[in-house]
Amino acid sequence: MTHRTDARTTPPSQEAADAEARRRDRFGALPERIRPQDTVETKPATVPDPARDTYNPDEWLIRYCG
Repeated sequence: MTHRTDARTTPPSQEAADAEARRRDRFGALPERIRPQDTVETKPATVPDPARDTYNPDEWLIRYCG
Protein backbone atom coordinates (compact mmCIF):
# COMPACT_ATOMS: atom_id res chain seq x y z
CA MET A 1 0.00 0.00 0.00
CA THR A 2 1.27 3.41 -0.86
CA HIS A 3 0.96 6.47 1.26
CA ARG A 4 0.11 9.74 -0.44
CA THR A 5 1.66 12.90 0.75
CA ASP A 6 0.48 16.43 0.15
CA ALA A 7 1.89 17.98 -2.95
CA ARG A 8 4.43 20.63 -2.23
CA THR A 9 3.40 24.02 -3.43
CA THR A 10 5.94 26.25 -5.00
CA PRO A 11 5.58 30.00 -4.78
CA PRO A 12 3.95 31.38 -7.92
CA SER A 13 6.19 33.17 -10.31
CA GLN A 14 5.58 36.77 -11.29
CA GLU A 15 4.32 35.65 -14.70
CA ALA A 16 1.75 33.35 -13.10
CA ALA A 17 0.68 36.13 -10.73
CA ASP A 18 0.20 38.52 -13.68
CA ALA A 19 -1.84 35.92 -15.53
CA GLU A 20 -3.96 35.39 -12.42
CA ALA A 21 -4.58 39.15 -12.14
CA ARG A 22 -5.56 39.42 -15.82
CA ARG A 23 -7.91 36.45 -15.49
CA ARG A 24 -9.52 37.95 -12.37
CA ASP A 25 -9.96 41.33 -14.13
CA ARG A 26 -11.60 39.70 -17.14
CA PHE A 27 -13.75 37.03 -15.48
CA GLY A 28 -14.00 38.29 -11.90
CA ALA A 29 -17.46 39.87 -12.24
CA LEU A 30 -20.68 39.02 -14.02
CA PRO A 31 -21.81 41.27 -16.88
CA GLU A 32 -24.53 43.85 -16.27
CA ARG A 33 -28.03 42.45 -16.00
CA ILE A 34 -30.27 42.94 -19.04
CA ARG A 35 -33.96 43.37 -18.28
CA PRO A 36 -36.39 41.20 -20.27
CA GLN A 37 -38.20 44.38 -21.39
CA ASP A 38 -35.00 45.46 -23.15
CA THR A 39 -34.64 42.22 -25.12
CA VAL A 40 -37.99 42.28 -26.95
CA GLU A 41 -38.94 44.51 -29.86
CA THR A 42 -42.55 44.69 -30.95
CA LYS A 43 -43.78 46.08 -34.23
CA PRO A 44 -46.85 45.26 -36.31
CA ALA A 45 -46.49 42.55 -38.93
CA THR A 46 -48.49 44.57 -41.45
CA VAL A 47 -49.54 48.17 -41.80
CA PRO A 48 -53.03 48.68 -40.30
CA ASP A 49 -55.71 49.12 -42.98
CA PRO A 50 -58.56 51.34 -41.72
CA ALA A 51 -60.89 50.28 -44.57
CA ARG A 52 -60.59 46.63 -43.57
CA ASP A 53 -61.95 47.12 -40.06
CA THR A 54 -65.01 49.14 -41.01
CA TYR A 55 -68.38 47.47 -40.59
CA ASN A 56 -71.38 48.41 -42.65
CA PRO A 57 -74.56 46.65 -41.39
CA ASP A 58 -76.44 47.39 -44.63
CA GLU A 59 -73.78 45.64 -46.70
CA TRP A 60 -73.96 42.58 -44.44
CA LEU A 61 -77.75 42.49 -44.79
CA ILE A 62 -77.56 42.76 -48.59
CA ARG A 63 -74.89 40.05 -48.94
CA TYR A 64 -76.34 37.37 -46.68
CA CYS A 65 -80.09 37.98 -46.68
CA GLY A 66 -80.76 39.39 -50.11
